[in-house]
Amino acid sequence: MVKKRGITFWLSVAWIALVMTCAVGAGFLPLPAPDQIDWACLATSPDGVHLLGTDNVGRDIAARLFFGARVSLTVGVIAPCIGLVFGSLLGVAAGFYRGWPERVIVGAIDVFLAVPRLVFLLVAMFVFGSGLPAITLALGLLCVPSFARMARANTIRFAGREFVLAARATGADDVAIVLREILPNALMPMVAYALLVMGYVIVAEGGLGFLGLSVPAPAPSWGGMIAEGREVLERAPHVSMIPAAAMFLTVLSVNLIGDGLRGWMDDRESQL
Repeated sequence: MVKKRGITFWLSVAWIALVMTCAVGAGFLPLPAPDQIDWACLATSPDGVHLLGTDNVGRDIAARLFFGARVSLTVGVIAPCIGLVFGSLLGVAAGFYRGWPERVIVGAIDVFLAVPRLVFLLVAMFVFGSGLPAITLALGLLCVPSFARMARANTIRFAGREFVLAARATGADDVAIVLREILPNALMPMVAYALLVMGYVIVAEGGLGFLGLSVPAPAPSWGGMIAEGREVLERAPHVSMIPAAAMFLTVLSVNLIGDGLRGWMDDRESQL
């Protein structure tokens, strides 16, 4: 019997839906501009005017949190998709053809993994700049090796199954076998894994923002907001704690959703 999803799964879904709603509708909410400064309120606590208070230079934290969610969600969704697409192509080719294609692809992946990730990101930021497209592309490329390894393992697993042998016996070519038989089966576990990678990517972007390497100021990002709150951490900890809590709950939620979907697929496969 397939296990039902627990309350934590649905709470996680509700939180992600809330974050997405706030990010998409940030421009329509009755909030000040994220870079608007209120000189009368510097690092103030939440009140009737500022829903979540202000940061150390008087900017509304709620506005910056909602607009900053756009950065985290954009990177968190697009970067894993880049890794999923290119990693699937490489992994399926390596697992299906084996031989020298596998040796070349696996060798290239091993070389890429030997490069320190922070060094790669710093070089990418130096070459392409620190804008959102460059950060998304760089983090997406970092995701390719893990997806390629997973796609290769799943392809090897399904390449010898009866339905693949039957398709080959009917005269289907390699492209048809990969697209119709192997890829649909290998793709589902990778989609669940993409949710786990999404959490990693959000944290990575937050780390870049903390180092000042994410979207350039005054555009808000959660990592940048955490870094900006260091100056007033003792007297106004909410300036850093609020975006840190938002990032924590978002990453936790996508991890719980990914674990829930993976468990559901494992139960479903055990019944086949």
